[in-house]
Amino acid sequence: MPPVLRAIALTKTYPPLASGAAGLQLFRDLSLEVAAGEMIAVVGESGAGKSSLLHLLAALDKPTAGEVWCGDTFVTGLTVKQAGEYRNREIGYVWQFHYLLPEFTAAENVAMPLLSRGMARKPALALATEWLERVELGGRGLHRSGELSGGEQQRVSIARALITQPRLILADEPTGDLDEGNAERVFGLLQRLCREQGLASVIVTHHLAFARRCDRVLRLHQGALEPVAKLA
Repeated sequence: MPPVLRAIALTKTYPPLASGAAGLQLFRDLSLEVAAGEMIAVVGESGAGKSSLLHLLAALDKPTAGEVWCGDTFVTGLTVKQAGEYRNREIGYVWQFHYLLPEFTAAENVAMPLLSRGMARKPALALATEWLERVELGGRGLHRSGELSGGEQQRVSIARALITQPRLILADEPTGDLDEGNAERVFGLLQRLCREQGLASVIVTHHLAFARRCDRVLRLHQGALEPVAKLA
Protein backbone atom coordinates (compact mmCIF):
# COMPACT_ATOMS: atom_id res chain seq x y z
CA MET A 1 0.00 0.00 0.00
CA PRO A 2 1.36 3.46 -0.88
CA PRO A 3 1.68 5.88 2.05
CA VAL A 4 -1.26 8.16 2.80
CA LEU A 5 1.03 11.12 3.47
CA ARG A 6 4.37 12.00 1.88
CA ALA A 7 6.49 15.05 2.60
CA ILE A 8 9.47 15.22 0.26
CA ALA A 9 12.55 17.39 0.87
CA LEU A 10 10.63 20.17 2.61
CA THR A 11 12.46 23.42 3.20
CA LYS A 12 10.84 26.38 4.93
CA THR A 13 12.68 29.69 5.18
CA TYR A 14 11.22 32.89 6.60
CA PRO A 15 12.56 36.21 5.30
CA PRO A 16 14.47 38.52 7.64
CA LEU A 17 12.38 40.84 9.77
CA ALA A 18 14.78 43.76 9.33
CA SER A 19 17.22 44.94 6.68
CA GLY A 20 20.57 43.26 7.08
CA ALA A 21 19.23 40.55 9.38
CA ALA A 22 19.44 36.88 8.53
CA GLY A 23 16.37 34.90 7.57
CA LEU A 24 15.18 31.89 9.56
CA GLN A 25 15.43 28.44 7.99
CA LEU A 26 13.02 26.24 9.91
CA PHE A 27 13.27 23.05 7.83
CA ARG A 28 15.92 21.74 5.48
CA ASP A 29 15.22 18.77 3.17
CA LEU A 30 12.75 17.28 5.64
CA SER A 31 10.98 14.11 4.50
CA LEU A 32 8.22 12.01 6.05
CA GLU A 33 5.94 9.13 5.08
CA VAL A 34 2.93 7.90 7.03
CA ALA A 35 0.98 4.77 6.15
CA ALA A 36 -2.70 4.04 6.67
CA GLY A 37 -3.30 2.94 10.25
CA GLU A 38 0.08 4.28 11.42
CA MET A 39 0.36 6.72 14.32
CA ILE A 40 3.48 8.90 14.34
CA ALA A 41 4.53 11.00 17.33
CA VAL A 42 6.60 14.12 16.67
CA VAL A 43 8.56 15.44 19.65
CA GLY A 44 11.12 18.21 20.03
CA GLU A 45 12.02 21.35 21.89
CA SER A 46 9.72 24.37 21.93
CA GLY A 47 10.36 26.47 18.85
CA ALA A 48 11.69 23.56 16.80
CA GLY A 49 8.85 23.98 14.30
CA LYS A 50 6.50 21.13 15.16
CA SER A 51 3.33 23.18 14.69
CA SER A 52 4.75 24.76 11.54
CA LEU A 53 5.31 21.28 10.12
CA LEU A 54 1.65 20.38 10.68
CA HIS A 55 0.65 23.63 8.96
CA LEU A 56 2.59 22.57 5.85
CA LEU A 57 1.02 19.11 5.88
CA ALA A 58 -2.46 20.65 6.22
CA ALA A 59 -1.93 23.24 3.45
CA LEU A 60 -2.25 26.04 5.99
CA ASP A 61 1.16 27.24 4.78
CA LYS A 62 3.43 26.50 1.81
CA PRO A 63 7.03 25.30 1.92
CA THR A 64 9.83 27.30 0.37
CA ALA A 65 10.83 24.13 -1.46
CA GLY A 66 9.76 20.49 -1.52
CA GLU A 67 6.43 18.73 -1.90
CA VAL A 68 3.57 17.41 0.21
CA TRP A 69 1.29 14.67 -1.13
CA CYS A 70 -1.80 13.13 0.43
CA GLY A 71 -2.56 10.09 -1.66
CA ASP A 72 -2.68 11.42 -5.23
CA THR A 73 -3.32 15.02 -4.12
CA PHE A 74 -0.41 17.39 -4.69
CA VAL A 75 -1.01 19.42 -1.55
CA THR A 76 1.75 21.96 -2.19
CA GLY A 77 0.16 23.06 -5.46
CA LEU A 78 -3.37 23.68 -4.16
CA THR A 79 -5.00 27.08 -4.42
CA VAL A 80 -6.47 28.64 -1.28
CA LYS A 81 -9.95 27.37 -2.20
CA GLN A 82 -8.67 23.91 -3.06
CA ALA A 83 -6.69 23.79 0.19
CA GLY A 84 -9.87 24.45 2.18
CA GLU A 85 -11.64 21.64 0.32
CA TYR A 86 -8.64 19.34 0.94
CA ARG A 87 -8.77 19.98 4.69
CA ASN A 88 -12.52 19.37 4.77
CA ARG A 89 -12.28 16.19 2.70
CA GLU A 90 -8.99 14.53 3.68
CA ILE A 91 -7.88 15.84 7.08
CA GLY A 92 -9.13 15.84 10.61
CA TYR A 93 -7.28 18.46 12.65
CA VAL A 94 -7.20 18.48 16.46
CA TRP A 95 -5.70 21.57 18.05
CA GLN A 96 -4.39 22.10 21.57
CA PHE A 97 -7.34 24.46 22.11
CA HIS A 98 -10.70 23.10 21.04
CA TYR A 99 -11.87 26.16 19.05
CA LEU A 100 -15.54 25.31 19.51
CA LEU A 101 -18.00 27.99 18.47
CA PRO A 102 -19.57 29.13 21.77
CA GLU A 103 -22.95 30.11 20.32
CA PHE A 104 -23.57 26.61 18.97
CA THR A 105 -24.32 23.34 20.73
CA ALA A 106 -21.88 20.45 20.89
CA ALA A 107 -23.82 18.63 18.16
CA GLU A 108 -23.82 21.71 15.93
CA ASN A 109 -20.07 22.13 16.41
CA VAL A 110 -19.45 18.51 15.44
CA ALA A 111 -21.74 18.85 12.40
CA MET A 112 -20.10 22.07 11.19
CA PRO A 113 -17.72 20.45 8.64
CA LEU A 114 -20.66 18.61 7.05
CA LEU A 115 -22.85 21.70 7.06
CA SER A 116 -20.06 23.66 5.36
CA ARG A 117 -20.10 21.01 2.60
CA GLY A 118 -23.78 21.70 2.03
CA MET A 119 -25.22 18.66 3.80
CA ALA A 120 -28.76 19.20 5.08
CA ARG A 121 -29.02 20.07 8.77
CA LYS A 122 -31.05 17.05 9.91
CA PRO A 123 -28.73 14.28 8.60
CA ALA A 124 -25.65 16.27 9.64
CA LEU A 125 -26.92 16.56 13.22
CA ALA A 126 -27.86 12.88 13.23
CA LEU A 127 -24.28 11.94 12.32
CA ALA A 128 -22.96 14.41 14.89
CA THR A 129 -25.07 12.72 17.57
CA GLU A 130 -23.60 9.34 16.59
CA TRP A 131 -20.07 10.72 16.87
CA LEU A 132 -20.78 12.26 20.25
CA GLU A 133 -21.77 8.79 21.40
CA ARG A 134 -18.47 7.44 20.07
CA VAL A 135 -16.49 9.99 22.09
CA GLU A 136 -18.50 9.11 25.20
CA LEU A 137 -20.60 12.29 25.21
CA GLY A 138 -24.04 10.86 24.51
CA GLY A 139 -26.65 13.15 26.01
CA ARG A 140 -24.43 16.24 25.84
CA GLY A 141 -25.30 17.24 22.30
CA LEU A 142 -27.50 20.18 23.29
CA HIS A 143 -24.93 21.69 25.66
CA ARG A 144 -22.91 24.68 24.51
CA SER A 145 -19.13 24.69 24.89
CA GLY A 146 -19.23 26.82 28.03
CA GLU A 147 -21.31 24.15 29.73
CA LEU A 148 -18.69 21.44 29.08
CA SER A 149 -15.47 20.67 30.93
CA GLY A 150 -12.11 21.05 29.21
CA GLY A 151 -11.85 17.33 28.58
CA GLU A 152 -15.38 17.21 27.18
CA GLN A 153 -14.67 20.16 24.89
CA GLN A 154 -11.62 18.38 23.50
CA ARG A 155 -13.62 15.21 22.91
CA VAL A 156 -16.15 17.29 20.96
CA SER A 157 -13.27 18.59 18.83
CA ILE A 158 -12.16 14.99 18.16
CA ALA A 159 -15.67 14.09 17.02
CA ARG A 160 -15.65 17.16 14.76
CA ALA A 161 -12.31 16.07 13.26
CA LEU A 162 -13.49 12.52 12.56
CA ILE A 163 -17.05 13.09 11.35
CA THR A 164 -15.85 13.77 7.80
CA GLN A 165 -14.19 10.33 7.61
CA PRO A 166 -10.75 11.75 6.78
CA ARG A 167 -7.74 9.70 5.74
CA LEU A 168 -5.30 11.68 7.86
CA ILE A 169 -5.43 13.03 11.42
CA LEU A 170 -3.12 15.86 12.45
CA ALA A 171 -3.07 16.67 16.17
CA ASP A 172 -1.11 19.53 17.71
CA GLU A 173 -0.57 18.92 21.44
CA PRO A 174 -4.14 17.57 21.77
CA THR A 175 -3.75 17.00 25.53
CA GLY A 176 -1.62 20.05 26.31
CA ASP A 177 -4.36 22.01 28.10
CA LEU A 178 -5.70 19.10 30.14
CA ASP A 179 -4.96 17.64 33.56
CA GLU A 180 -3.39 14.18 33.64
CA GLY A 181 -6.66 12.27 34.03
CA ASN A 182 -8.40 14.04 31.15
CA ALA A 183 -5.23 13.90 29.05
CA GLU A 184 -5.14 10.12 29.40
CA ARG A 185 -8.80 9.80 28.49
CA VAL A 186 -8.51 12.07 25.44
CA PHE A 187 -5.33 10.47 24.11
CA GLY A 188 -6.67 6.96 24.64
CA LEU A 189 -9.88 7.87 22.84
CA LEU A 190 -8.04 9.49 19.92
CA GLN A 191 -5.71 6.52 19.60
CA ARG A 192 -8.54 3.98 19.70
CA LEU A 193 -10.65 5.80 17.11
CA CYS A 194 -7.70 6.26 14.76
CA ARG A 195 -6.95 2.53 15.05
CA GLU A 196 -10.57 1.58 14.42
CA GLN A 197 -10.79 3.82 11.35
CA GLY A 198 -7.37 2.79 10.01
CA LEU A 199 -6.28 6.42 9.80
CA ALA A 200 -2.81 7.76 9.24
CA SER A 201 -2.05 10.17 12.07
CA VAL A 202 0.69 12.60 13.08
CA ILE A 203 0.59 13.64 16.72
CA VAL A 204 2.75 16.49 18.01
CA THR A 205 3.18 16.01 21.74
CA HIS A 206 5.46 16.91 24.63
CA HIS A 207 3.98 14.05 26.66
CA LEU A 208 6.63 11.35 26.34
CA ALA A 209 4.46 8.59 27.81
CA PHE A 210 1.90 9.17 25.06
CA ALA A 211 4.62 9.34 22.39
CA ARG A 212 5.86 5.89 23.45
CA ARG A 213 2.42 4.45 22.68
CA CYS A 214 2.66 5.49 19.02
CA ASP A 215 4.03 3.28 16.24
CA ARG A 216 7.03 5.53 15.62
CA VAL A 217 8.56 8.51 17.37
CA LEU A 218 10.37 11.21 15.39
CA ARG A 219 12.30 14.09 16.92
CA LEU A 220 12.32 17.42 15.10
CA HIS A 221 15.80 18.80 15.61
CA GLN A 222 17.70 21.44 13.64
CA GLY A 223 15.26 21.31 10.76
CA ALA A 224 15.19 17.54 10.27
CA LEU A 225 13.18 14.58 11.58
CA GLU A 226 15.26 11.96 13.39
CA PRO A 227 13.89 8.53 14.38
CA VAL A 228 13.93 7.94 18.13
CA ALA A 229 14.59 4.34 19.14
CA LYS A 230 13.99 4.89 22.85
CA LEU A 231 12.63 7.86 24.75
CA ALA A 232 14.24 8.79 28.06
